[in-house]
Amino acid sequence: MTILIRLFLALFGGATLATAAVLPSRQPNIILVMPDDLGYGDYACLGNPITHTPCVDAFKQESLLFTQFHVSPTCAPTRSALMSGRHEFMNGVTHTIMERERMSLDTFTLAQMLKTVGYTTGIFGKWHLGDEAAYQPYNRGFDEVYIHGGGGIGQHYKGSCGDVPGNHNINPTLWHNDKFEKTTGYCTDLFFAQAMQWMDAKRQAHEPFFAYIAPNAAHTPHVVPLEYYQQYLGKPGVDEDTAKFFGMVENIDTNFGKLLHKLKEWGIETNTLVIYLGTDNGGTTGVKIFNAGMRGMKGTPYQGGTRAPCFIRWPAGGVPENVECAALTAHIDIFPTLAEITGVTLSDQVKKQVQGVSMLPLLKNPTNTWDRTLVLEHHVGRWPLGRAGESKYRNCSIQDARFELVDNEELYSLKDDPGENKNVIAKFPEETTKLRAIYEQWWQDVQPHLVNEGAYKTAPLLNPYAVLYWKQFGGGPKPGVAGEGSNQRYETGKE
Repeated sequence: MTILIRLFLALFGGATLATAAVLPSRQPNIILVMPDDLGYGDYACLGNPITHTPCVDAFKQESLLFTQFHVSPTCAPTRSALMSGRHEFMNGVTHTIMERERMSLDTFTLAQMLKTVGYTTGIFGKWHLGDEAAYQPYNRGFDEVYIHGGGGIGQHYKGSCGDVPGNHNINPTLWHNDKFEKTTGYCTDLFFAQAMQWMDAKRQAHEPFFAYIAPNAAHTPHVVPLEYYQQYLGKPGVDEDTAKFFGMVENIDTNFGKLLHKLKEWGIETNTLVIYLGTDNGGTTGVKIFNAGMRGMKGTPYQGGTRAPCFIRWPAGGVPENVECAALTAHIDIFPTLAEITGVTLSDQVKKQVQGVSMLPLLKNPTNTWDRTLVLEHHVGRWPLGRAGESKYRNCSIQDARFELVDNEELYSLKDDPGENKNVIAKFPEETTKLRAIYEQWWQDVQPHLVNEGAYKTAPLLNPYAVLYWKQFGGGPKPGVAGEGSNQRYETGKE
């Protein structure tokens, strides 16, 4: 148990932690797979005419697909919402860089919650919720950690968010529990292989596990071996970069298929709850080929920026196969869903944190009337430092099951116009007034939680991942000289 978790327990004890209710006789293993920067339309089974995704296609036949599931418009925000069950702004996450990707330390995470009822937990791939030690997954409830730094392998940003110097998707250097490992292979293959090795050990030890597999693919840069993408070269509308993107998508699919095969081989597939969340935000490179009829993409507040396919399979839990559910659902619902499934009774403090609603009634019967009174607020964030107020109505939307209000001036009837082509704000004044009022209250509520807006002022001069890398392997910038991994350029606090 890490020092931070011990301190958390000592200070707060049962007053803030979730406590176990009567558990099911056999807790399910839980696997959550979430690729990076795909779109709803990047899967063959959802209409894409180019990409090859046979394993996800087959998984669709075995699972319940939530077709109106939503995530955040960009990646770190979605990850914080998954980990907390609440909107990313409530965790202080308003950006993907510049200390504004750090998930506030008062957030009780999904991994911490599952540990209270006996789960062992592992993360494989992308964390992107803070690179300083206090924010790292090994201090946020994860027992096994096999990740890269920052928002992507080899990426360096202003502030303390960044990966190790000179890293690459092929043969990357990865952080494994308490040190870096120089690996051989392609990043996605490595993340899935390590996850399967760890799960195999846990199932042999009869320990229920939670595996969070979040590859950095298919995020840019699109670095992938030629043999993974050559089959897409020359396809209609596909240039080399797009071919690499689809190659990364297909490679994720292949690895997902290997994982599903292992679950069957191990004899644990029946009581393993597998969530395949198709993306962490709206589409990117693939939207020019197919965007499932939606408007917008990653970094926009339209449906194309937030709608993601969510497939759930759990045979022992009675989840129906090859069925679709159109209930309005979101990333913030995963936390309370898993709490209910695993027999966790949330403390009063954690209940106040969680804004999502358990999807378990829908998992039992997708046609159930779902008591969801909440609407979904989407905001791209990413405003210039110190100018949150100016972005209140910029790159934002609020939606219920029927309507979406965008930037406070565009209203779309989603059931009649899923492509959001016709602004009907003049036709539905009452609905507009209602959504505006809810948004105004939400904006006020999140203001006290925007704790990272001035964090750049105390940002480390050097990227913590780079410092750890140099400590282990040697090297680093000369005194007074800004080098790779240095944040001296960030001292002004300007983007």
